[in-house]
Amino acid sequence: MEFDYIIVGAGSAGCVLANRLSEDGKFTVLLLEAGGKDRSIFLSMPAALAYPLSGTRFNWAYWSEPEPYLEGRRMYCPRGRVLGGSSSINGMAYVRGHPHDYDRWASYGLTGWDYASVLPYFKHSEHRELGADAYHAEGGPLGVHRAAMSNPLHKAWLAAGRQAGLGYSDDQNGFRSEGVGPMDMTIRGGVRESTARAFLRPAMKRQNLEVVTGARATGLRFEEGRASGVDFLVGRDKRRATARCEVILCGGTINSPQLLMLSGIGPAEHLRETGIDVLVDSPDVGRNLQDHLEVYVQHECTQPVSIYPLTRPLGKLRVGIEWLLRRSGPGASCQFETGGFARISDRSLHPDLQFHFLPVAVDYDGKNPIKSHGFQAHVGPMRPKSRGRVWLKSPDPLAVPGILFNYLQAEEDRIEFQAGIRLTRAIIGQSAFDPYRGTELQPGEDIVNDEEIDGFVRRRVESAYHPVGTCRMGMDAQSVVDEHGQVRGVAGLRVVDASIMPDIVSGNTNAPTIMIAEKIADAIRGRSPLPPEHVAVFSPEAETERRLN
Repeated sequence: MEFDYIIVGAGSAGCVLANRLSEDGKFTVLLLEAGGKDRSIFLSMPAALAYPLSGTRFNWAYWSEPEPYLEGRRMYCPRGRVLGGSSSINGMAYVRGHPHDYDRWASYGLTGWDYASVLPYFKHSEHRELGADAYHAEGGPLGVHRAAMSNPLHKAWLAAGRQAGLGYSDDQNGFRSEGVGPMDMTIRGGVRESTARAFLRPAMKRQNLEVVTGARATGLRFEEGRASGVDFLVGRDKRRATARCEVILCGGTINSPQLLMLSGIGPAEHLRETGIDVLVDSPDVGRNLQDHLEVYVQHECTQPVSIYPLTRPLGKLRVGIEWLLRRSGPGASCQFETGGFARISDRSLHPDLQFHFLPVAVDYDGKNPIKSHGFQAHVGPMRPKSRGRVWLKSPDPLAVPGILFNYLQAEEDRIEFQAGIRLTRAIIGQSAFDPYRGTELQPGEDIVNDEEIDGFVRRRVESAYHPVGTCRMGMDAQSVVDEHGQVRGVAGLRVVDASIMPDIVSGNTNAPTIMIAEKIADAIRGRSPLPPEHVAVFSPEAETERRLN
């Protein structure tokens, strides 16, 4: 099995690269995916997102080590193991992050990663149902949808956010992200628009692309300091594929550093302790792990307008039948139709907090539903200071790696949660919610001061499932990859996925991961980058009201 390019991982980035590297017919491409095909109603129907998130059929379903700043809780870390990767099991929010995030990356010396330079690559992949403008495009592979927001609770959220002084954003990916507003979603025609559906399925018709599912990569092969191939298992069969040009890792923030370390690229002392020969001493492999956390502020709803009936057996049946027949109705929405961003201080140049609003009271993975009408707002800090790591527990490539996020290690993260809960309460306390606001179920009216809020957060905070950073991109010698995703210390090897983000973006991470793959695909093919696009970006006034009370 010899190919020009071997891509390990058919996730949010791998499917994009498989499409772009095979589209002109010049190269042969092998795409390896540990999971199976994405043919399932639970992956296709947007409202069914809780099923793949909470199960193991399409999901690595990792758990962290006991988190020392969360009272020893082990935190759930789902990662997609299926064609489309995490884009096949995520919440379908299409959020790019803030322009300042990318300008910050550029300030590290990462030429070409400023907002003006990455905006064309966001647009390159996009087909926006609402049409094109300076910030958006039509005609790309990835469908981006805006829901009707017909539930009255969504309307109450939008009105209450403005009443609370957050302002309004009609496009979180446009001129202004700050404020409450509608959320864009990766949905097309009532069906989840994963990267497998948008990018990979059209490419699989090509003769120069081969896709192997159920293929578990076990190690990389090297010849004379260059990556030459990949060893992998299909069932119990050992196989090897050879790359004439490059091997590209797209396994994600947990699996990409694991495979590098298994192959001798990582912190030398750790590799020797694990019994692995050191090929490249790269101390930051597995380090710099970051993630977004969030808590739910939940209320009972005093009117029967929430989607609670749809979570009951008969309601689920009706939703499923309508979706199967017409690809419409509640099943065609992920239900995260509105959200928002907010600053908590006049020191902030861009939003510190993100909100997702949901017209039902239930955990993200569908567990612990409140058995009555309710609603909730998810809130969490955007740029946490806490850092964790991924490491090998064993030289066995089938062993689960160690994962420790060190959530809430940094005091700044705890303070931002205090502010976030208070601000969320202020929003829900506005008159727009008067017709609907019942008892606060969570945190609860007895949770008031900083210490009580801190304790609640430690007990109930959940991951937003946005891990990044473990194969950090940078210009310094400690960084794992350069600005083109090339692994330092060895030729013919790249990492292209969320693990190369130097720090986390201010928002959901799927759209940025797709952008990263689009941009580096041009670098791999030796194409000139798309020309930068300089657009206006909202800048807050110098003096803003402090929102800590």
